[in-house]
Order: sequence, then structure tokens, then C-alpha cells
Amino acid sequence: MIQIIPSIAISEGNILRIEEGDYLSSKVENISPVDLALLFEDHGLEVLHMVDLDGARRGRPVNYHILEAVAGHTGMKVDFSGGIQTDGDISKAYEYGAKYITAASIAVSHKELFASWIISYGREKITLGADGIDGKVKIRGWLKETDVDLLAHIEYFYDRGLKYVKTTDISKDGSLSGPSFDLYEEIIKRFPGICVLASGGVRTMDDVKKLNDLGVFAVIIGKAMYEGTIKLDEIATFRGQVNT
Repeated sequence: MIQIIPSIAISEGNILRIEEGDYLSSKVENISPVDLALLFEDHGLEVLHMVDLDGARRGRPVNYHILEAVAGHTGMKVDFSGGIQTDGDISKAYEYGAKYITAASIAVSHKELFASWIISYGREKITLGADGIDGKVKIRGWLKETDVDLLAHIEYFYDRGLKYVKTTDISKDGSLSGPSFDLYEEIIKRFPGICVLASGGVRTMDDVKKLNDLGVFAVIIGKAMYEGTIKLDEIATFRGQVNT
């Protein structure tokens, strides 16, 4: 069964909603990260994808205190992302309560280092963040373009033991225009056994069901839940139906 993972993006201690990578059109959600995580937990969700937007932009994690608060006040397993560049960043994230790490920019700038993390920390703990637009990877909180081909980028680490890849089609993010089904299907077919965490464009539970049918490992949802096109009760019902 596909895993449903809610996402929160943190900036200056607040939850920020961004559309298509455009920070100027962002919106601050009027709920604390801890309260929202507790709400997710109350509906049976177990993993939370937390993006440190300040960290992604500065090139070093900033919002460890939010990570610590969420991990300390809920039972959710936090997948922490944003600005991770060093072993020290990873160690500190784990110290503050992260269960998993997703890293993106470092995998472009220092490929060998990221590849070493897959081995040293274990392929169950490290996820490659490979977000892009028009087939090219973008990094630093999607603010910096690269010439790196998305699929070739995934292949490099797949050949070195990568198990988990989180991929966002940035043009779909926050748009409620539907996921990039073809992209996820291509990744799954090209890299047998890889676990894809699909992100961006999810509108309704029908999209989640289609991703499930494609063999996607997990779907990361943000705006659809904030806008109410996917309700937490629907997610709980879906999980119950699949598990019976």
C-alpha cells in the first residue's frame, strides 16, 4: 500500500505554503507545526516530511528547534530536509529527533559525499531529493537551476545503492493540477526496486489511488490537505480499506 506522508515547509518558525517554487506567492498557515503534526497523528499518519526552507536557502539547517518540538511532542517519524551539507548536519538532525534525512543540493555539489552517506548511515535512513522542472534538477530550495539531468542524477545514486528518491515536478507543486504520473512511472520502470516518494500536484484521493496502482512507494501531500480537496478522514478511510 502506498504510504501517505503530509508535508510542512518551515520558514522563520511558521508553516509556509509555496506554489511552483515561487516564494513571493507563499502563504503562512495559521497553525503551529506541533499542532498540525498532532492533527496528522490523530488521523493515523505516521511519517511527516519537514522542509527547513530557511536551511535550504542558506545552505545549512536552521529550524532544528521546530524539528525538536515536533519530534518531542508527537510520535510522528520526521523526515527532515533543507540545507543538509555535512555529517555534522545529519548527526544534529538525528540528535533533535529526525528519523530520516532527505538531501538534495549536496547530491549535486558533492556527489561522492552523498553516495557515502547511503552506505555509512544506511539506505533505509537516507533519501535523495531530486526535484526538477523540464527534466533538469533545481537545488537550494528550488532557487538555483542546474544542467543536471533528473533521470541521470537518480541513476548515478541508484547504481551506488540508493533505495529512496523523493521527486517533485516543481511545475506541479502547489498547483493542484495533478501529479506527473508519466515521470513516476518512468522512474519505477527504469530503476527496479527503487522506492519513489511522489510530490507535487496531488489533487484528490483518486490521484493517490492512481499513484498506488503505478507502484509508487509514498505520496507527499501538502496543499491538497490545506485546501481541503483531500480530507484527513478520507485518508484514514483509504488506509483502512487497503489494510482490510
